[in-house]
Amino acid sequence: MSKQNILGIAALLVVACIIPFVVSEYRTFQFTLVLIYSIALLGLNLLTGYNGQISLGHGAFYAIGAYCAAILMDQFAVPYWATIPVAAVVCLVAGFLFGLPALRLEGLYLALATFALGVSLPQLLKYHHLEKWTGGVQGITITKPDPPFELPLNQDQWLYFFTLAVAIVMFFIAWNLLRGRIGRALVAIRDQHTAAETMGVDTAMYKSLAFGVSAMYTGIAGALGAIAIQFVAPDSFDIFLSIILLVGVVIGGLASISGAIYGALFIQFIPNIADEISKAAPWAIFGLFLIAFVYVMPAGVAGAIRMAMARLQRKRQNP
Repeated sequence: MSKQNILGIAALLVVACIIPFVVSEYRTFQFTLVLIYSIALLGLNLLTGYNGQISLGHGAFYAIGAYCAAILMDQFAVPYWATIPVAAVVCLVAGFLFGLPALRLEGLYLALATFALGVSLPQLLKYHHLEKWTGGVQGITITKPDPPFELPLNQDQWLYFFTLAVAIVMFFIAWNLLRGRIGRALVAIRDQHTAAETMGVDTAMYKSLAFGVSAMYTGIAGALGAIAIQFVAPDSFDIFLSIILLVGVVIGGLASISGAIYGALFIQFIPNIADEISKAAPWAIFGLFLIAFVYVMPAGVAGAIRMAMARLQRKRQNP
């Protein structure tokens, strides 16, 4: 990593630490959701951007993580921080097991299979035999955690910093994973599946592993989302959530770690801006924003920034 990149990351972290002290509690809550969505988008990008597997059902893994946290906190009085690793393990196993039969599917067929997962899980959560655990259509309400050690922070500020710490860890793990052998194998499978097999890459294992790790990231985001919103219900995790996550990955930039942050900002704030522009047809305005972003930045926000930086560097070298 270059010195310039290190300085940029350090500056970004400083700004991130200042945010909850200069904005309202509601804005702090919104930026907490941005961090949560960035973790989910990073997980989906590992699968779609780096491994080439299209998923339209990652909202299901988000829901599994959310319900893991809610059930453990509501019925077993598990501390909120302890629910995060449990959600991670459950979603890692669920994603890996789902990835095994999905090995026979590619492209649109895989997208349809994951779409079926995203459609069916909310209905399963409403199943009357599971109401004891899931709360049925009424869902589960949980309490927002208080700051530990009598820190001079309110609940929203503490949850923001807790989520920021988790996000930093998850982004570091993803960066370290992608720059090593596993990352090279995932990209090789995406670019030349047959050539990767010829070179000795266990494509079945790596594709299933990519599904599992991607689901783990999304499940962690779901657990954090449940803690932040203090409520989970089946209708909160409909297929639209899966689609909006995929939108965030594309807008932020495929195969880009930083793109997860840009995509999260888009899916958190653009709907609010669209609603302020038009109360009658906010999603029509959102669609216009989406078309404009895709047209102006076909490689995503991260891709546009990379191209702008490359042009600036060329101008400096050749004044």
